[in-house]
Amino acid sequence: MPSPVKPDTNLPAVDVKLEDSWKKVLAGEFRKPYFHALVAQLKKEKLDGFEVYPPGPQIFQAFAKTPFSEVKVVILGQDPYHNPGEAMGLSFSVPPHVRIPPSLRNIYKEMIEDVAIKMPSHGDLSSWAEQGVFLLNTILTVRKKTPKSHQKVGWHFFTDAVIQTLSQQREGLVFMLWGNSARAKSELIDETKHLILEAAHPSPLARGAYFGSKHFSKANQYLKTNGQAEIDWSLS
Repeated sequence: MPSPVKPDTNLPAVDVKLEDSWKKVLAGEFRKPYFHALVAQLKKEKLDGFEVYPPGPQIFQAFAKTPFSEVKVVILGQDPYHNPGEAMGLSFSVPPHVRIPPSLRNIYKEMIEDVAIKMPSHGDLSSWAEQGVFLLNTILTVRKKTPKSHQKVGWHFFTDAVIQTLSQQREGLVFMLWGNSARAKSELIDETKHLILEAAHPSPLARGAYFGSKHFSKANQYLKTNGQAEIDWSLS
């Protein structure tokens, strides 16, 4: 895994519309060369006529919905949905009027077996985020109809810093790592301070290997044991 780029104090901080608590703990990232290059690349793509998801105001939606001090659970996804109208800045989540994607439908099937919820009628996970479930993708943007197209623009430096900051400055968090890309991030997390839950990706391509992981009940048991409120996983 590439090492984070070192700060260059000669560079000004990029002005990022980030929720205040996150902006404070991540302030150093916005002076690093990779972040300047990342912003420049996104601007260039817009000028070149590429459609990028999610829309600009929603790129940092996970941070807006779940302030740093309120994070209790981290669910790590890969990159945003690449079809029009789907990506909303929260991993695995889609707006209420959008068809539930196959991976999210499998997540729901696992939840039905694990914590006995009813099958939700929509794919909007905002209520999780508002309870402290940080729905983070390792890559925060994508070109229309081109999955993993922003895999090398520098987002991994930023989201690795996010994961490391949570690990170092918080205690008693639950990290749900689904699939090989997410599981590779376990080395960034202090397992003596946090619970790390790993499983196959919920994608149908995993041929059911995700099922039976029981991460939702395990997360709530851990939170309860550590004196924190459990997550209401139901999505009425």
